[in-house]
Amino acid sequence: MYDIHCHIIPGVDDGADSLSETVEMLNIAVSNRTKGIICTPHCNIPQAFTNYWDEKLENYFNNVVKEARKRNIPVELYRGQEIFLTGEVTQQLKNKELITLNNSRYVLVELYPFEKEYYAYKKLAALVAEGYKPIVAHPERYEFVVENEEAIGNIKDIGCLIQVNKGSLKGRFGKTIMLAAHSILANRSADFVASDAHSPYRRTPNLTDIHEAISMEYSVDYADFLLKENPYNVINDKPVYRY
Repeated sequence: MYDIHCHIIPGVDDGADSLSETVEMLNIAVSNRTKGIICTPHCNIPQAFTNYWDEKLENYFNNVVKEARKRNIPVELYRGQEIFLTGEVTQQLKNKELITLNNSRYVLVELYPFEKEYYAYKKLAALVAEGYKPIVAHPERYEFVVENEEAIGNIKDIGCLIQVNKGSLKGRFGKTIMLAAHSILANRSADFVASDAHSPYRRTPNLTDIHEAISMEYSVDYADFLLKENPYNVINDKPVYRY
C-alpha cells in the first residue's frame, strides 16, 4: 500500500514530535504492508504552520530518509505538502514555495472546515485551470460537503480528486463525519484513502485495518483501488481513473 497523506516529518507541525516518533511511525507503516509514504506537513496556514518548501524543510525531509536507511526500514519516502488552499496557492506553486506530491501534477489541498462552497469551488477551479490536479484532503470534514449531498460530485466535475481519511471511516471524528465518509465510498466517489497519521499513538499510519474494513464492507478491488493503485499512480505521475 501507499500513503499519500502523512504528518511524519518531526517538529514541523502537529504531527510527529521527534525523530524517535517518526521511526515508530515508519515501523508501524512497514509492519502493516505500506511500501511508500508521501510526507505531507501542514503548510500555508496563516498564523500557524507556514512551512514553505525551503532548504530547512528539505533538510528535515532528508534527515527522515537517512534515518530510515540507517535503520534498514524498507519504505520509500517522497516529498509533499498538505496545502491550505488560499487564492495565492497557484502562484506559490509556480514560485516553488509550495510543492506538488513527488513532483507530479497532483497537489494535496485542504480547506477551512467552514469554507463557503462557492469559494471552495473557485479556488479549486483556479488550480485546475493552471494544469494541476488537486486532491482534496478529507472533504468529509467540511461543513458544505456534509450539508450538500451534491458537493462531492461538484468537486469532481471541476476536475479534482477525493481523499478520505482512515480515521473518518472509523468514526474518530464523530458519527456525522463517519457517515459522510462512508457515503463518499458507497457512491464510489472516493479516489484515495490515506492515514493522515500524526503520531505512533493516535491517528497512526497503520493502513492494514482500513484495507480490511473496506474489503469487507465494499470489496477487495475497491480497497486496492483506494490504497494501492491510485496512490501508486500519483507517486509516479500517472493518470488516476474513476472507479
